[in-house]
Amino acid sequence: MKKELMDIICCPVCKGDLDLKVRKEEGDEILEGELICNKCGVTYKIEDGIPNLLPKNP
Repeated sequence: MKKELMDIICCPVCKGDLDLKVRKEEGDEILEGELICNKCGVTYKIEDGIPNLLPKNP
């Protein structure tokens, strides 16, 4: 995932802003980490450079 995506992505559940926690990066590419919604608190994982923004089923 490119860091520039942080300017355009939002939480798919509530449309809130996301915070980024990077665990592994290479250049401007985030390979592993998490996106955390400031509004509803849902966490989305980033694995192999791909953010999983699918809402979780209850």
